Amino acid sequence: MCYNRESIGRFAACLKLLGTACRFAAWALASTHKTRVAIFGGASSGDPALGVAGAPPSTVKLDGCNVLITGASAGIGREFARQLAGRARSLILVARREDRLAELRDELQEQHPNLAVQIRQVDLADPAQLQELMEWFDRENINVDLLINNAGLGDSGPFATSDPIRNEQMTLVNVVALISLTRHVLPQMIAKRRGGILNLSSSAGFLPVPGSAVYAATKAYVTSFSEALRAELHGTGISVCVLCPGPVRTEFQQVAKRPDGRPEIGPKFVLVPVEQVVRDAIKGLEADKPIVIPGFAMKLAMLLARLTPMLLLRLLLRRYSSRDSTV
Repeated sequence: MCYNRESIGRFAACLKLLGTACRFAAWALASTHKTRVAIFGGASSGDPALGVAGAPPSTVKLDGCNVLITGASAGIGREFARQLAGRARSLILVARREDRLAELRDELQEQHPNLAVQIRQVDLADPAQLQELMEWFDRENINVDLLINNAGLGDSGPFATSDPIRNEQMTLVNVVALISLTRHVLPQMIAKRRGGILNLSSSAGFLPVPGSAVYAATKAYVTSFSEALRAELHGTGISVCVLCPGPVRTEFQQVAKRPDGRPEIGPKFVLVPVEQVVRDAIKGLEADKPIVIPGFAMKLAMLLARLTPMLLLRLLLRRYSSRDSTV
């Protein structure tokens, strides 16, 4: 077999690309190892490592647990409270609307007299209120076994005409509050070597979404963050799961629409009832699944989206965006 100069050049390029990929994989593994050693001890720190062989399984014990739910006054957050009320020992419900929280607390305690329910009126878009919430955790020695970062804000419409304040609020609620609360409760989970973190993302986080550019970007952040955190916490007994639902009929669409717009829900065949979304999320968390996408149609759609070449995806998104702007 003979080789010409062009084939040798292609072969050398392939080897170079393969070498780069190997170096990246080695760097990623080393970074993960260093992070785990820094947190849990190991050969590099002189402390006994929490190796995978001797580590507790990453399974969440929901029976008798203490649960913190943000965005609990309506929609998916309220349904989480209802479905976990019969299993949890206590619920801490956080949202902006205190009257809704009080109604939910009374409902749950009437149905489950032994359940302890605490409510906190907090606007997570306000950093001062978020900080006060975390300080309250410390003062009251609040113990959280399961954190459900459910609170979220959306927006529908072109980015060029978006409200800058709304964009900032979306980032504060969807990203900053989520990582701040996770960082605050994580050390106690690590100390106990058990716990669960369920982050609410969206199927919109899997691809760019014209008309919801900031919202989709914040959800892509949540999904990526959850996957990275799950890798860091592997073998610690702490489960990290990210919930990525498609369209769900809740108040979210009404709040996300602009004053001159209409709520965007999506075609009926992709809609999943909120009760099923929460059931699937709880089941996935208990099974230590990394990602939960409720509904067969959305699972299939997201699989196709992730398999679509980016060049083709850009063309489709451009065509969709152009068509939508003329409606």
